[in-house]
Amino acid sequence: MAEHTKRQVPPERDVVLRCQRGDAQAFRILVEKYQRLAYFVALGLTGRHDDALDLSQEAFIRAYRHIRRFDPERSFLPWFYQLLRNLCFNHLRARRKQRLITLGQLGPEELERMAEYHFDPEAIVERDETAQQVWRAIGQLSDTHREVIVLRHFQQLTYAEMAELLFVPVGTIMSRLYHARRALRRLLEKEQGGDEHEV
Repeated sequence: MAEHTKRQVPPERDVVLRCQRGDAQAFRILVEKYQRLAYFVALGLTGRHDDALDLSQEAFIRAYRHIRRFDPERSFLPWFYQLLRNLCFNHLRARRKQRLITLGQLGPEELERMAEYHFDPEAIVERDETAQQVWRAIGQLSDTHREVIVLRHFQQLTYAEMAELLFVPVGTIMSRLYHARRALRRLLEKEQGGDEHEV
């Protein structure tokens, strides 16, 4: 472990250039750097451990296949994130054709994994019952609203980092978050029997 943390990691641009020359070991550096983030973003968007594993792995496979198209002068993460989010959103659309899904389906194992990473349920809710209401409500948000909630509150990204990932201005991120939080509040009020129209 200590040996791993002391290992010198080459600049990302150099790693990408090695990948573009067919160096699979170099791509492993990118996987190790971003695999946790990819998994937890996919988990937040899809609500299922198995889906998150499959989709994050598929995103890395696609990134490797298309790495030669990537401009090494740019940051790898926003490009990779677009692959991942497209996979997740396509997957969700396919699932919706079968049935309505919610993040309320997250089981104890998935919730524990989220807590181990960044998300601290106790900071948001005081009781398990309320936590389940929050998860169900998040699951009912639109894909765009759920995405900004996951990135901001689960991954703790800054507005600037989110803007870079989503290729939109910071003002757009702030607007999306504002509307996502309003929508989430309305859903929670509705679930708790309050006035869903009050903000």
